Amino acid sequence: MPVARPEPQEPRVIAHVDMDCFYVQVEQRRNPALRGQPTAVVQYNDWKGGGLIAVSYEARKFGVKRSMRGDEAKTVCPSINLVQVPVARDKADLNVYRSAGSEVVAILATKGKCERASIDEVYLDLTDAAKEMLLESPPELLELIFEEATKSNILGLPSVIFFLCDLVVAATLQFDMNVTNRSSSVQDVSNKEDSVKAWLCRTDADYQDKLLSCGAIIVAQLRVRVLEETQFTCSAGIAHNKMLAKLVSGMHKPAQQTVVPSSAVQDFLVSLPIKKMKQLGGKLGSSLQDDLGVNTVGDLLSFTEEKLQEYYGVNTGTWLWKIARGISGEEVEDRLLPKSHGCGKTFPGPKALKDNASVKTWLDRLCEELSERVQSDLNQNKRIAQTLTLYARACKKNGCDSIKKFPSKSCPLRYGTGKIQEDAMKLFESGLHDFLGSQITKWSITSLSVSASKIFDIPSGTSSILRYIKGPNSTVSPANLDCSLHEDLSLGNKLYIAPNHEEHCEPSSSEKGDHGNNSILAKQSQAKEEKKMSKKLTEVKGTCSILKFLSQSPPALNEKRKFDSLMCSHPGPESSSEANKAEDHTPTQSVDRNNFSTGGGTSASSSPWMLNVEDIDPAVVEELPPEIQREIHGWIRMPKHSSSKARGSTISSYFQPAKRS
Repeated sequence: MPVARPEPQEPRVIAHVDMDCFYVQVEQRRNPALRGQPTAVVQYNDWKGGGLIAVSYEARKFGVKRSMRGDEAKTVCPSINLVQVPVARDKADLNVYRSAGSEVVAILATKGKCERASIDEVYLDLTDAAKEMLLESPPELLELIFEEATKSNILGLPSVIFFLCDLVVAATLQFDMNVTNRSSSVQDVSNKEDSVKAWLCRTDADYQDKLLSCGAIIVAQLRVRVLEETQFTCSAGIAHNKMLAKLVSGMHKPAQQTVVPSSAVQDFLVSLPIKKMKQLGGKLGSSLQDDLGVNTVGDLLSFTEEKLQEYYGVNTGTWLWKIARGISGEEVEDRLLPKSHGCGKTFPGPKALKDNASVKTWLDRLCEELSERVQSDLNQNKRIAQTLTLYARACKKNGCDSIKKFPSKSCPLRYGTGKIQEDAMKLFESGLHDFLGSQITKWSITSLSVSASKIFDIPSGTSSILRYIKGPNSTVSPANLDCSLHEDLSLGNKLYIAPNHEEHCEPSSSEKGDHGNNSILAKQSQAKEEKKMSKKLTEVKGTCSILKFLSQSPPALNEKRKFDSLMCSHPGPESSSEANKAEDHTPTQSVDRNNFSTGGGTSASSSPWMLNVEDIDPAVVEELPPEIQREIHGWIRMPKHSSSKARGSTISSYFQPAKRS
């Protein structure tokens, strides 16, 4: 349910830019011969000529609508040009339109905070740009107003007065009627532009309207620039909030813009159908009509805030009360990239999927496309998606319980085409089980889609933890991680690490003072223990030692890693007495950062590598980036409760050099 958001104290200038029949414009740019011709874009489907997803204004004059099929459009307009959407993997490929939309967004984003709402629409917060213009070059002081801005449609502007004056003058001068008819449209346009210019340059306007005037000029400049650089036309709405800007952006199309002054809000909303309001086109809007008899926004004004709260709760009731008065605190999100990636396909009529094999075939295709898009997003934009969701529409053969919907299912997203395909199929099987329940009946799938959501930027300066193990020249991405690393390498509460025999290990400081025989015994005991640890690791199916990656480090790095010993605290009942003595008499020291550095420098210390899983604070691990957290949790089982030992507040305290007495 919608929730009311606090309205900003300062006035804002918000624009909603909507491309005009965008898919058709893209095809017209690809094939200029289509310009000025009745044209429609058809989505891939051979049933009745396919479904129309965009119709040019030339075709609309003949009565062609988006709800029609291709064959019906040809009946209405025999001269129409039907252009098929590009096809990939036996489904529509919209990448050419996404790329074209990105061109437009790149231009619009130069003037303020930009939120890409879809392939062909964008929200802009132009408040700062409008304030700057008002301060430096207010419209009332400009000798020449940008021409496109004077063509704006200002709600509530009484331009009809100018038109009536024209008729009186024409009658007085007794112009020839034919001449008057031919010139009336030119006069109307000229007088409208004069009235708009007068409104934009008012010296007595309040601060809000002056900001809107600046916003109208800025949007007009942006629209002209979009046309010049991309050959695309667009329409726009300019208001003090997103809701109003969205409502009016489509009022005057194509290639026009509409401004909503504060004084015109109530008159504009009072007769607006309630279903036209954002978030009221579904169940909530139907409830308002059925339960309260509300058909227009004006009808909603008759209810108090308390009454609406009584019906729909505190949050939604307040939201309804505010939108009826044109109040909305929703902010423009600074987002040029989509919030999610999705791929879907419909299977109408006889094309419905009726068995797991056919579902898997199509899921594999959809997941392949989804994997390409999330991987491209990761590589180009450094963003990582975290949730995979499957949606479907289904029906049962016997028609029983037909109201029940196929439930959507989600799980953590694992990068890699094969993994996404495997997880998507498991989600489908889970959803099908819930959909059928205890019934044993035939079923069919009429729609199938997968999406990747909860997309976050990877923090700058972070990378996979394997980079620090393998060396600075190694590159690791989520798609390339060895799945064996995500297996549990822990045995009990201990982390066993097999040694890299190619590395140079020197005796520990406690052993240097002992007799030579004791040193030899300690080395033999250590080698024996290492052999046992290696054997235990090999017994864990699907796992490998972390030193597999250490062994791949350059020789120069190996020389820099001169650890006194490689051991674990409390390695197990089979540990040697010498190892236990070393633990008893040598205080646990932090790893010297120079020893574990990927850069240059000579090791300045030789302290023992002591690792007890119980000493790792889960709270510190949670400070790490999500991808590194997953790697760490894949190697060890974190204890349920933090250790009571004193420690620093950040992870850096674990890597401080040990102090020598």
